[in-house]
Amino acid sequence: MDISSLMAALPGAIGQGILWGVMALGIYTTYRILNISDLTVDGSFATGGCVAAVCLVNGINPLLSLLVAMIAGILAGAITGFLHTRCEIPAILAGILTQLGLYSINLRIMGRSNLPLLKVDTLFTKGQALIPLPSQYVTIVIGVILIVIIVCLNYCFLGTEIGCAVRATGNNDKMVRSLGVNTKTTKMIGFMLANGLVALSGALVAQSQGYADIKQGTGAIVIGLASIIIGEVVCGKRRNFMVRLSTIVVGSILYRVVVAVVLQMGLSTDDLKLLTAVLVAIALTIPVMIEKHNQKKRYKMSMEG
Repeated sequence: MDISSLMAALPGAIGQGILWGVMALGIYTTYRILNISDLTVDGSFATGGCVAAVCLVNGINPLLSLLVAMIAGILAGAITGFLHTRCEIPAILAGILTQLGLYSINLRIMGRSNLPLLKVDTLFTKGQALIPLPSQYVTIVIGVILIVIIVCLNYCFLGTEIGCAVRATGNNDKMVRSLGVNTKTTKMIGFMLANGLVALSGALVAQSQGYADIKQGTGAIVIGLASIIIGEVVCGKRRNFMVRLSTIVVGSILYRVVVAVVLQMGLSTDDLKLLTAVLVAIALTIPVMIEKHNQKKRYKMSMEG
């Protein structure tokens, strides 16, 4: 492995890790907070990229295009939430149905399967004009600024009365209903918030890469889960909520760095999906093994005592 090539690839991997970390924050909302597996992600991520790309091509400000993309993601989450809460379709199936529908919607939005952004100004090309750094470092700077804002806003919202109700719904929805809270509404809010963040991430990635593609969200759910689990394994779960949100982004960066290292070692890009699956499997297994080891250790100590 060429160390110089690896060092050259690391800034780009870190930048992409930060941008994809926004998506992981969205997945965390449903996967950990609501305790629901939402498969809308693959579709809403591409929706964010497609909407942002069309906005940019039509001369809309890059920041405003991010807002429009996020609104599109919120609407996608609302559809999944409606199917799950009102139509009483299981969450996994509701997400799959929305994801399938979004594929055709995304094609309608762009009018083609791929839309290049090389001739339009994006958030990152504008940033390069203001920040005298190479493009990879500009992506990192802009990404850090955005991720700090997003984590803080997410933390503040989930600390409000409505946000606490959303968190409580994931812990024990029966108890929350007994307190007079409409859990259908809190779940709907969770779905909308999650997919809004996922679409925002898709818009950022599309602007960073210079194109939007109909298939850019393929496998996004697995990448997001890998980021969450890697972050939890490395940084631990038993921390305050702000730190836990931050560790998700750390996990996303570590995932991208691992991918960059493995690619520099000669792995074919065709095997990246397999690598992701293996990483997730390992990350899921490690906490279980550690817990079993701790249980045996506690049992031996109790027997000796």
